[in-house]
Amino acid sequence: MSLDHIREAWGACTRCALHESRTHLVFGSGSPTADIVLVGEAPGAREDRLGEPFVGASGKLLDAMLARIGLARSKIYIANVLKCRPPDNRDPRPDEVETCIPVLFEQLDAIQPKVVGTLGNFATRVLLDTKEGITGLRGRVFDVRGYRVVPMYHPAAALHNGSLREEIERDFDRLRGFLQPG
Repeated sequence: MSLDHIREAWGACTRCALHESRTHLVFGSGSPTADIVLVGEAPGAREDRLGEPFVGASGKLLDAMLARIGLARSKIYIANVLKCRPPDNRDPRPDEVETCIPVLFEQLDAIQPKVVGTLGNFATRVLLDTKEGITGLRGRVFDVRGYRVVPMYHPAAALHNGSLREEIERDFDRLRGFLQPG
């Protein structure tokens, strides 16, 4: 199924209570044939308002990290585990994840990327079905449903703790390695 068909099927989703407070469903954006898919937690206020993932300060840092490894946002695909913003940016609830995760897996099946980068603790724990934190999982590659999953720090981590910027750069350097032949 194509991304357009998936978006059409889920676009007016009312399967959980999050639809009641959303402005826009934030489906995802980027290339439908991307080699890299980046997955975050959930839309924030700005993403909800604009209907696009990673458009705030974290998105600017994400764009800078992509440019640093020679990629444009238009060449990758960006999605979140949740497609609607939780009120007050609270942590997603298990029932919300259970409702939304099939959409993410349908997106991945449609795109067939070489690698999926999980941005931060939440996306990593959900995709890897683990309670282990991001710090212990970074630097490793996991096979999930036939996809190579690479846990990465979320760009927001560097906004809160500038000393993590070099670590985030290393995470993006690892992504670049998946694009090289061999």
